[in-house]
Amino acid sequence: MHRPSVSIVMPVRNEAAVIASTLINTLALLGPEDELIVVDGCSSDGTLDILQRHTVDYPALTVLTGHTGRARQMNAGAALARGDVLLFLHADTLLTAMCWRALLLAVHGTQPVWGRFDVRIEGRSRSLPMVAWFMNQRSRLTRVCTGDQALFLTRTLFQTLGGFPEQPLMEDIELSKRLKTLGSQARFVPLSTPVFTSGRRWDEQGPWRTIVLMWRLRWAYWRGVPADQLAALYREVR
Repeated sequence: MHRPSVSIVMPVRNEAAVIASTLINTLALLGPEDELIVVDGCSSDGTLDILQRHTVDYPALTVLTGHTGRARQMNAGAALARGDVLLFLHADTLLTAMCWRALLLAVHGTQPVWGRFDVRIEGRSRSLPMVAWFMNQRSRLTRVCTGDQALFLTRTLFQTLGGFPEQPLMEDIELSKRLKTLGSQARFVPLSTPVFTSGRRWDEQGPWRTIVLMWRLRWAYWRGVPADQLAALYREVR
């Protein structure tokens, strides 16, 4: 059976400190039919220069510009993607070869699938392993995926749902909610193989303060508070 092709879509903004290593790590995983599409959100720190230099050496890399807002960036990248499977990856999250093999095994077949990876958070705080464990268990139980967990789904599913809702926050949670409504039409695959994501947010703001903030925002979103209002709150308390 034909191995499904994968398009990795990566939204970035001001990621000059990490983008080169993420590109090299990610591009090394790709097969001949796979691709990496990076969508820059008007970076001002040299990220775009780094991206454009890498396109010379890596034909599998495509760089898009002129889109702002993570949801819009990911939708723009997905609109250009040719792969059977879409994987949305943050610039500070690394896939391993084991992740890649697990993904290809999970999407091999004819049934539409969607899912995410477990996550390990790398940072200074000793509480980060516990934070990651709770994130992984919550996601497995609720079938709600966050961007740090490298959400993936077949391109047909993404198109059927109309892509990410173009809202300033919680776009990954909203897409998960819509995927869940499909029930048995699409199989949820929570992969236990972990991706490694940066704990810089947790280190800068403190792990417990970050946890309280994220649950506060999710609770408010569940109660129907518009994403625009939540984004304003998020900017205010950061």
